[in-house]
Amino acid sequence: MSALASPGRSHFSTVGGLRTHARVYGEHHARAVVILPGLGCASWMYHRLAQALSQHLRVYAYDPPGHGRSQGRLRFPATTTDLTDHLALWLQINGLIGAALLGHSLGGEVMLDLAARSPELVGPLIACSPTGIPANPPIRFQVVRLLRDAPRERRSFLLPATLAYVRAGPLRFYLLARDIKGRDSSPLAARLQVPLLLIAGSADPVVNPLPLTRLAATLPGVRSLTLPGAPHALTDAVPLEVARHTQTFLDDCRAQTVSGTGD
Repeated sequence: MSALASPGRSHFSTVGGLRTHARVYGEHHARAVVILPGLGCASWMYHRLAQALSQHLRVYAYDPPGHGRSQGRLRFPATTTDLTDHLALWLQINGLIGAALLGHSLGGEVMLDLAARSPELVGPLIACSPTGIPANPPIRFQVVRLLRDAPRERRSFLLPATLAYVRAGPLRFYLLARDIKGRDSSPLAARLQVPLLLIAGSADPVVNPLPLTRLAATLPGVRSLTLPGAPHALTDAVPLEVARHTQTFLDDCRAQTVSGTGD
């Protein structure tokens, strides 16, 4: 990673009455990408990926309400719809309509939900270890899979991850995990009007890469790839690989757009 990598800065905006935080990197770049975290996760868990992406892109590592440094309420957010609605407002308030979105884990589900409901708000999509493909299991199995994944992550990643989960709190984790139980995001992918890249890790006990590969094989405009040896938090474990594939994907999308307009 370049020694000139952006350290990022905190940015706050008020969305639905809640003070909402994002960390911004590479502000001199014109093209933007928004990182959407997983359940209970926070922007600081994506610092390595944000720095890698900021070599060529303006990066917003977004904290959903009640996560990271963003305000929430006791029982808000409690559903994927809550998260999607807040994200939609945040994109509009911050002038990021049409930006590329990179969602990790539950962030991938939120991203697909937004793209299906409000396609005019989103640009190309990158889903890293997205849950919901196939349908999410009961809560106890969600927790067991996360516990199985923990030893596979970088040791220095576990402390910031733990702090993020403590910040989100057990009630919020339970409410959101309960909401996504049994949810299948595959039909949402079939409704997309923008390109989608699915990235999974071969050592991920939370998300099996095989259903992602099968889904991409059946849908136009959807690509998939599997990173050997990567765990669930592949955005932290192999950030340079994720950034490289993301950049290539976005460059291809841009080239196709330019070609399609005849410019």
